[in-house]
Amino acid sequence: MPALCMQMIRRMRMRLFHLFFVATRPMTLGARALIYDRKAGAVFLIRHTYVPGWQLPGGGVEAGETVLDALQREIREECNIAIGRQPPQLTSMHFNRQASRRDHIAMYLVTDFSVIGERASDWEIAEARFFPLNALPEDITAASRRRIAEMLGSVPPTPDW
Repeated sequence: MPALCMQMIRRMRMRLFHLFFVATRPMTLGARALIYDRKAGAVFLIRHTYVPGWQLPGGGVEAGETVLDALQREIREECNIAIGRQPPQLTSMHFNRQASRRDHIAMYLVTDFSVIGERASDWEIAEARFFPLNALPEDITAASRRRIAEMLGSVPPTPDW
């Protein structure tokens, strides 16, 4: 067989295996950020219109998108914040059993950023702003409170969200 034909067969076989794994083992992946203003000792939280409580910003990784691309997109959309030159630091990975049996979240620490402007409310985000660490909102989600303690305190990360 000519080399070109063998290459095409290998490529097709690889795609068939990939389709088989996607069909039999679908997984969702999300990226969230702890945006931390060191000078102010404050973290950025959002409150969605469709779920209760304040939480760390982030969202799902779309097809063809890297985790960092998704993180940057979500931070810009939900917070009106741009990531600076220093890349976010991947701090932990978590299994989100509450969402599904196959949902995972990559957690990043963002300390180099710029606020583009105030984030206005819309159909998705009711409120978005910085909170001092000593004055977090009472209705912050348990998972967000754990991630803050893990990333800025001395608590080891848990595997579950």
